[in-house]
Amino acid sequence: MLFATDAVKDDITASRRPFITFVLGGPGSGKGTQCARIASAFGFAHLSAGDLLREEMSCDSKKGKLIRDIIMEGKIVPSEITVHLIKEAIMSSSADRFLIDGFPRSEENRIAFETIIGVEPNLVLFFDCPEEEMVKRVLGRNQGRIDDNIETIKKRLKVFEMLNLPVINYYSAKGKLYKINATGTVDEIFEKVRHLFGSLRP
Repeated sequence: MLFATDAVKDDITASRRPFITFVLGGPGSGKGTQCARIASAFGFAHLSAGDLLREEMSCDSKKGKLIRDIIMEGKIVPSEITVHLIKEAIMSSSADRFLIDGFPRSEENRIAFETIIGVEPNLVLFFDCPEEEMVKRVLGRNQGRIDDNIETIKKRLKVFEMLNLPVINYYSAKGKLYKINATGTVDEIFEKVRHLFGSLRP
């Protein structure tokens, strides 16, 4: 069996309780850039859900082939598969602090993580950025016809908002959500993040 839920939960909770931070934000919010800085400044391991899926596909494992087949069929990779990869990355790392970048993307993701891993995040960072700024940033790093790209980007932002808003509201109600105003330069945004992590001292 590829994914044994009970074994996963036992592995994490029995051996240690890592400090877990979810990092959320729409396309162009700058969360990936800030994750790299947080990891360097505060000793976090940076785990990107998308990168973990791509790495698994590239190594031609049984799980990698399964993921590739799902994506080739135009389907969404089940939450259980992504959570299992995150769990493996946590268990194989010597770090005790983790930034989980771009996950959970939906309530289904959130429930799967907390059910399978058996822990909740210690905090959730949300890089809050106006739509027009995110569109501008994504266009700035894209090549090709701008008119085609704007519509695509706006659709991605709508999907992000629809799926992520319940997650954001859930953790806000639990007092775990920290909103970062993601406008300004990379340095200006990191200063806000640095102040937050400095005060929390995870």
